[in-house]
Amino acid sequence: MVAIIVHGGAGTIKNKERIPKVMEGVRNAALIGWKELKRGSAIDAVEEAIKTLEDNPIFNAGTGSVLTLDGKVEMDAAIMRSNLEAGAVAGIWGVKNPISIARKVMEKTDHVLLAGEGAVKFARLMGFGEYNPIIEERIEQWKKLREKLLEKGIISHWKKISELIKEYPEVLRSTVGAVAFDGKEIVAGTSTGGVFLKMFGRVGDTPIIGAGTYANEFAGVSCTGLGEVAIKLSLAKTATDFVRFGLNAQKASEAAIELATRYFGSENMGIIMVDKNGNIGFAKNTKHMSVAYMKESMEEPETRI
Repeated sequence: MVAIIVHGGAGTIKNKERIPKVMEGVRNAALIGWKELKRGSAIDAVEEAIKTLEDNPIFNAGTGSVLTLDGKVEMDAAIMRSNLEAGAVAGIWGVKNPISIARKVMEKTDHVLLAGEGAVKFARLMGFGEYNPIIEERIEQWKKLREKLLEKGIISHWKKISELIKEYPEVLRSTVGAVAFDGKEIVAGTSTGGVFLKMFGRVGDTPIIGAGTYANEFAGVSCTGLGEVAIKLSLAKTATDFVRFGLNAQKASEAAIELATRYFGSENMGIIMVDKNGNIGFAKNTKHMSVAYMKESMEEPETRI
């Protein structure tokens, strides 16, 4: 059974007027991915779905990525196939679609992860032109949040930034992702601008294979939320292990979020999955996580927030 699921990030959306736009965004991404999936390609479905989300400035990936402590964009992305081929970029800037560059890393190099300036140089080598993903809304948000940090008398202490995230939970709204099964292989992909006011050079879970993105013969996973949590738990790989031990995608998703909550509390993580039988799963411990999915016999995507 073919299936695709996409997410637009976990966290709290304080401005309720944004919710319809977010839901329309994930719905469109699911439809675009579904068209590719019906042509028989899970990897094209995942890439195109995520590109759609990266190009939508309401999401924190590609165009609309949040800014680092020093006001720059450093984006992460990864893609992985169930045969364990994988590609990722970390801390990349000046490009439009990091997920496409991650795919090129997988297909054109012997490496898994390229970072920073090296990732940018590789993108240029592959023909990806200069692009500025910073939008005015993110600049204004950055100014306000940085001012809050300065008021507290601190600049770059991660513990303090975490406290700011708790005070302003909309800051956590991060990451987009997709997982698809075409009847033969499972593919998972994730893309993000990271967390607002992150330390320059900080890399989250998204491009770390097994942490924020993973696919194998049992399932594919994309995580969203506070990357440090997913990294410490190797959450994406752990979720596929739950499937290997006998759970379906939904039960495995719930088990993964229960694990994150047990060790790190709530309001920090969301996850989407597709297993080897085409079952879809998703779970969160945050107030919101925008999700859209399609399976056989469905004419329109099902959406959740």
